[in-house]
Amino acid sequence: MSANNIILIGPMGSGKSTIGQLLANRLDRPFYDSDLYIEERTGVDIPRIFDIEGEAGFRIRETKALEELTGLDRIVLATGGGAVTREENRQILRRAGYIIFLDTSVDQQMERLKHDKKRPLLQTDNPRERLEKLLLERKPLYLELADLHIQTDQKFARKVAAEIVPQLPEHLC
Repeated sequence: MSANNIILIGPMGSGKSTIGQLLANRLDRPFYDSDLYIEERTGVDIPRIFDIEGEAGFRIRETKALEELTGLDRIVLATGGGAVTREENRQILRRAGYIIFLDTSVDQQMERLKHDKKRPLLQTDNPRERLEKLLLERKPLYLELADLHIQTDQKFARKVAAEIVPQLPEHLC
């Protein structure tokens, strides 16, 4: 496990994948998205995993993916929004590198995710209520883990990436 990784955490729609790819490009590092990694490994998409195995089954797969990905060196890793909910995952992430919490409001999430039909946890009659509940549960965990806390509301991804780079510890640049 490498402590030279940059790990992005935060709620769905906070920009982890987009900003992570931009950071990886700027820093000349490989980029990984844990959700895409799981889909590639299983050959099915995450909604299908949720349908077959439920959230609990998905979280087990997510832990295995995080263990594998954090074993790589000098990567940028975008995690799923719920990765922080398991203590085991929080321990893996703590040991694996520098953690950046990309924070966003529920209003911004609603705007960014309004056309997204692939998020299992949003397939509900009241997605706003679900996002508010998830943020209430998860934000303390994001804050506890974060080495750096960045607000992404009303910001373009390139601006956020440019804001992050000068705040990274020297050994990560």
